[in-house]
Formats: sequence, structure tokens, C-alpha cells
Amino acid sequence: MERIYIFDTTLRDGEQSPGASMSIEQKYEMAVQLARLGVDAIEAGFPVSSPRQFEACRMIARKVTGPAITALARSVEKDLEAAYESIKEAERKRIHTFIASSPIHMKHKLKKDPEAVLEMACQAVRWARQRVEEVEFSPEDATRSELSFLCRLVEKTIEAGATVINIPDTVGYAVPEEFGAFILKLMEGVPNIDKAVLSVHCHNDLGLAVANSVAAVKNGARQVEVTVNGIGERAGNASLEEFVMALNVRHDLLPYTTGVDTRQIYHSSRLLSNIIGFPIPRNKPIVGENAFAHESGIHQDGVIKHRATYEIMTPEDVGRDASTLVLGRHSGKHGFRRRLEELGLILSDENLDAAYQHFLDLADRKKEVYDDDLYVIVRDQIGEHLDTYELTYFNFQSGNMAVPTATVRIKTEDRILEEAATGDGPVDAMINAIDRAIGISAKLLEYNVHAITPGRQAIGEVSVTVQIKEGRYIGRGASTDIVEASARAYLNAVNRFKTAAK
Repeated sequence: MERIYIFDTTLRDGEQSPGASMSIEQKYEMAVQLARLGVDAIEAGFPVSSPRQFEACRMIARKVTGPAITALARSVEKDLEAAYESIKEAERKRIHTFIASSPIHMKHKLKKDPEAVLEMACQAVRWARQRVEEVEFSPEDATRSELSFLCRLVEKTIEAGATVINIPDTVGYAVPEEFGAFILKLMEGVPNIDKAVLSVHCHNDLGLAVANSVAAVKNGARQVEVTVNGIGERAGNASLEEFVMALNVRHDLLPYTTGVDTRQIYHSSRLLSNIIGFPIPRNKPIVGENAFAHESGIHQDGVIKHRATYEIMTPEDVGRDASTLVLGRHSGKHGFRRRLEELGLILSDENLDAAYQHFLDLADRKKEVYDDDLYVIVRDQIGEHLDTYELTYFNFQSGNMAVPTATVRIKTEDRILEEAATGDGPVDAMINAIDRAIGISAKLLEYNVHAITPGRQAIGEVSVTVQIKEGRYIGRGASTDIVEASARAYLNAVNRFKTAAK
């Protein structure tokens, strides 16, 4: 079977999802897991855009081995220099440069004619190829470009030294049959296309990103750009887990293979979800809670008799072992560390000590500690460092004959803040007290709560989306006490605002 290369852009395009920004340490942790997953290239970021992006790319380049570490750059020297400096220490390094090629983008955004765009693209590729062996070029908005110009642009950038040509469906406008035919025409219209790997980058505005990626592969593309959980600009990108498992399950129609260890898919999905605070939808293919659940009596009967009656893959194929009791209050730190490592959660000694203490506290409150609990336990220990405000104490009173009242104590770097407030309920009172204490008022746009594991003692996880000034920020908190989880989620979102403002 032919090999399809997996280019993961979770840390670059994926991070552009509103509210999905990551700290330097979080991006590094995710990159480590992506390497463990077996992707061929990791797009670590857009270095010129901010010092944090630059440092994240540099840390990943220094410490992560295996995949090609890629940095994005516009076709201008300032971007290219930042990209190169950020990844020059990588074991394998790739510069990914791009420029828009559609008439609408060239006219209204770049304000340049096609010849100027062609020259800029070639200059950028030549500059990059003088410094690294792997150079990827993307004509932005390729699917709305004039095919004759696009073929010429691709031909010339390959002559200039591009080793990968990526065709983005930037606005998610294509449909599979059309996109497949487009890729085939490009293959036929570029005489030196065999000198580069042809790649595609599909957006999901019409829900067709994975289908378009599959169509492209069937017509000659050999690299596909994806993100974990399909996160990304607007409606997101082609989902890594969906694309890879489509190839795995349908070998009869898709005789291709990848280097992905599918048993790491679920761990990667959960890790990302915990880092950025985006819950995984219950009906999400492959990794959603309902993906292997069967409620219909007919389905249950069939699965009991033979799993393949209603399951085209097994939970084990994607690393979804049943959530089982693994540890208890008498478990030692060694066993705790080992189970975390099995789940792909690697902590420093300092963070391990804090996570283990959290685990012991939880084990005192509930008899059964599940794998899903462990993800929650370590979430605050994997480098988020959003500790501008820390909830150290809270108390609330509520009832059908009392006015809900909450008191909070919040620690900052140099002082302790205490306030009390009332509200329509205990959660509202808690949020009002927090607002009064920190002097920042956020508009609560979304509030979601769900149990992490079964049972009355389950950890409740709260996810909130808040608006502060013009920005939206997502926060998550978890506790066996839902009011506490709500307060921590709200503060987590506020801390993301404070971090972004620095």
C-alpha cells in the first residue's frame, strides 16, 4: 500500500480556533504526544506573529524528535528569518511558506498582480531552500485560483526548490468530486510535479474536509494536513482521527497506509481537549463518548452476539480501552507515574508531586479513580500556568427559602482578595463574588457541565465561554463539587484573558 504522510497543524492552524490558545509548555506537551502518535510533520506555529509563538517553535524544535518540525512564514524575508531561527535546532526542519494565489485575494488582500506574486513565491522558496532541506509551499485559496496560473506557480516553485506543494481549500468551498478532479488536473498540468510531494489542507466549512482529503488522495495527493479533533479556523480542519481511521477501515477502497499509531488517537484527543478546554462532542466520530455506545435493543443484541454487526472498528483500535479502576488511596507514587505514562501524560518531578497530592485528595473523597479522572488531575500540571488568580477558599449558602450567597478568597501574586455576593443561584452568586473580588466583569456566553466518570462521586467538569471586552475565552474546571468546578472554570477563562493581554 502507498504511504500517505500526515502533517499535523494542531499547534498552528488548530490553535487559531477562537479560545484555543496554548502556552509554550502546553504546545510542547502536545507536540510530544503528536510525535508519540506517529505524525510525519508537526507545524509548531507561526513564529513571526508573537514572541510566544517563536519560543514555542524553538522549544519543540530543540526537544521533539521524529517528525519534521515545521514553521509557517509568509513569502517575506522577515517571516522566513523568524521561521528559520525558531526551528534551526530541529533534528528535521521544514519551512512552510505561502502566498495567496486566487484573483480575489491577489486583488483585494495583496494588491499585487500575478507576476509579482509568482516572483515573491519563488524568492521565498529559494531563500528557504538555501537553509533547510525540506521546503513546503502553499498557494493560499488554491481552490478558487485560476488553474492555468496555479499550475505555473506550482511548477516554478518546484523549480525554485519546494519539496512539498500544499493545495489549501482555504475557505472550505470545495466538494469531493470537484476537489478530486481539481487535484487530478493539477497533477496533469504541472510537468515537474513528480519532483515534490503533493499535499492538501482542507477546511470544514461545509463539513466536507475529510471527504475532500480522501478524494484528493485518490487522485494523487500523498500528504494530508489535519488537526486533532478537527480544530481550526472557523469550522475547523480535516480531523486527524477521522481521516486516518477512514484509511484504516476502508482498505478495500483506499489502499493506503500511514505511520500513525492509531492506539494513541484517543489519548491525543483527550490531551488536547484538556489543554484547550474544548469538550469533545458526544457524537464526535472515533473519539466521542457515543462512538462505541449502543442504546438500541437491536444494536445491543447484535453487538453482544458479534461486535462487527454494528462496529466497523473496535475501541481498542483507537486506544479506547474501557475506563477501568486503576488506582486507589493506597497506590504509591511509582504506580501513579507509571499509569500516567501509559496514558501519554508525562510530568516533571515537581508537577508529578502536585498531581499525586491531588490524586490522594481525590482518592479520599471517592472510592474509584478512573483513567478519565487522571486526565483531569494532571490538566493543571501540564504547563498551563494561568495562575494570575487562584481560588483558595469558597463558601456558599443556598436553598429554596434563602437568598443564594457566596464568599470567595482569591490569591494573586502579591495579595489576597476576599468578597461576598448574592445571585440567582449558588453558581451565579459565586461568579458575582469573583467579579467583585478581581474587578473584571465577564459576560457568560456558554455553560456546560458533565460527569467525567460514572457514579455519585464522579468528578463534574464545567466548561464555560465568557466574553471580556472584545474577546472570547474558554475555561474549564473540575471537582466533585459542581459549584467549585464552576468557579474554577470561570477563573480559568479570566486567567486566559489576563495571559493573552500580557
